[in-house]
Amino acid sequence: MADSPFIRDVPAVRALDAWRSARDASGCPARLPAVLARVQDAAGLVTAEPVWATRSSPPFDAAGMDGIAVRAADTLGASETTPVYLEPGAYDVVDTGDPMPGGRDAVVMREHVHYSGNTAELRAAVPPYQHVRSIGEDVSATELLLPEGHRLRATDVAAAAAAGATQLLVRRRPVVAILPTGDEVRPIGEQTGAGEIIDTNSLMLATQAREAGCEAHCLPIEPDDPARIGAAVSAAVSGCDLLIIVAGSSAGRDDYTARVVAELGTLAVHGVAVRPGHPVVLGVVGSTPVLGAPGYPVSAALTFDIFAEPLLAELEGSTPRRRPRITARLARKLASPLGMDDWVRVRLGMVGGAMVATPLPRGAGVLTSLVRADGLLVVPAGQEGHHPGEHVEVELLRGIDEIFRTIVAIGSHDLVLDLAASALRAEDPLITLASSNVGSLGGLVALRDGLCHIAGSHLLDPATGEYTLPYLDRILPGAGACVVRLVHRDQGLIVAPGNPLGLAGIEDLTRAGVRYVNRQRGAGTRVLLDHELGQRGIGPGAVDGYAREEPTHLAVAAAVAARRADAGLGIMAAARAFGLGFVPVTREPYDLVVAPGAMESPLLAPLWALLHSDRFQAAVTELGGYSTKEMGRRIR
Repeated sequence: MADSPFIRDVPAVRALDAWRSARDASGCPARLPAVLARVQDAAGLVTAEPVWATRSSPPFDAAGMDGIAVRAADTLGASETTPVYLEPGAYDVVDTGDPMPGGRDAVVMREHVHYSGNTAELRAAVPPYQHVRSIGEDVSATELLLPEGHRLRATDVAAAAAAGATQLLVRRRPVVAILPTGDEVRPIGEQTGAGEIIDTNSLMLATQAREAGCEAHCLPIEPDDPARIGAAVSAAVSGCDLLIIVAGSSAGRDDYTARVVAELGTLAVHGVAVRPGHPVVLGVVGSTPVLGAPGYPVSAALTFDIFAEPLLAELEGSTPRRRPRITARLARKLASPLGMDDWVRVRLGMVGGAMVATPLPRGAGVLTSLVRADGLLVVPAGQEGHHPGEHVEVELLRGIDEIFRTIVAIGSHDLVLDLAASALRAEDPLITLASSNVGSLGGLVALRDGLCHIAGSHLLDPATGEYTLPYLDRILPGAGACVVRLVHRDQGLIVAPGNPLGLAGIEDLTRAGVRYVNRQRGAGTRVLLDHELGQRGIGPGAVDGYAREEPTHLAVAAAVAARRADAGLGIMAAARAFGLGFVPVTREPYDLVVAPGAMESPLLAPLWALLHSDRFQAAVTELGGYSTKEMGRRIR
């Protein structure tokens, strides 16, 4: 076992089976202990035995409406032309829920009774048991109300109380302990230095555990010291039903989770064929299951979903939650490695009557992909991915009503779209503007293929000097797409604060020692750079870093801020966001290309209203490097 960094890449289903076998062999409890809970405190817990009704509900024949209780036979013949009159003593006034008076078998609604003094006038006959709730109508004494292994909802505890229960035998809540490890990890709220990170994984995993109905507590951070990690594990396992060790599950120099679990107990699995989340550790210490989660947040979150949730549900005698699933068209190509189940988070939206799924950035450390995801799709281990337009099954992470009101934007990145997304959500919590940054050209192709509502574009046509419109004639000829001006914006070189290298323009990118960071092929900024280089007779090979690509203006700015590059072409707002210098190159229009037939749709109406808002235009201006003079103007 020590000779190989990973035992093997075990398929997830087999890994779960191996972990269960190791738990059985180590004497881990198959179920959590049963405890009595007051019915008032039982919501969210799982029944440990069937719940039987000890009394009927309602426990008597009860009035189902406000009105008068009568004998149905006394109303025979009543009509608009031949009303029946009942004197006091022939009826009783009742309210909803009152016991039916003796000798009465029907209720006439209050609004159908006309009075003349104390005499009740009825203008329609009523059948026996009209508006009467019979004894046991809801549940009868001795009837099975809830089975064992049922997670109690608000309606369940209310029904149990109505059926006579004051206490319920339930499984106690599972206790999950989270042990963060790593020399570089610091508690939330503490200042971090170079190479240090905040312990967000513990917070995330503890919250996931609580959402699954567990008690969760986070242990102190342990450094990369196998002796200290081992001591912390030994101390923790007796007080929890599942111990999650965060980080240290891979095969690096300071990764000790698998070794500690093997030395203290049983190492069942090290390495699972899932992506992200490959370096998972599954084992047992004492009689407590141990899960070693990767340190990357997306991997850690997925590890909880795949491995922790089924275990916790099994301990409670319940079933893991199963989210709703839908079928969607894929907005762009999705490559996937063979041999691993590939879990991909996506944005969703309805375009042209069909659901469209846009994959989010794939990195295991991209925490924002968890925040922005509407759904989750799995590419099976034997499949290399999907092509654009293919239909895929997606597990929903967000309500379908929200998804139906999502504006899908694919194309060039701009901070104004991010600002618009926030402003729209503030106006109406059900509206989402979901942007996917694939470059201007990719956005126009997605619009052509019916995969988005709008495409952000600032493509320069070198032959005419025009932006975007010439490309519509090539990519969307005769399609009827509209174009709305969003902003004019300043494009220039993003440089270190104070511009220490004294870069004055595009020609300086060829200077020795200047490291450039580029945008991806098909991005309007990439096209602009190529145009500027061509005008000066400079070939791409003369620019050090031309082949290095980033997907957004903010990513370019981040690379400069981290000193991985000296310059990159981008917008002024991105430079300001990172406190960087900016060398202007040009001012360009940035437009929204609108899908045919979508311009007048109710879905996009809030966006057009926002673009004409003085308040929003002022917020855009504050970003720096933008002109909103033509914002919202239809130019085609």
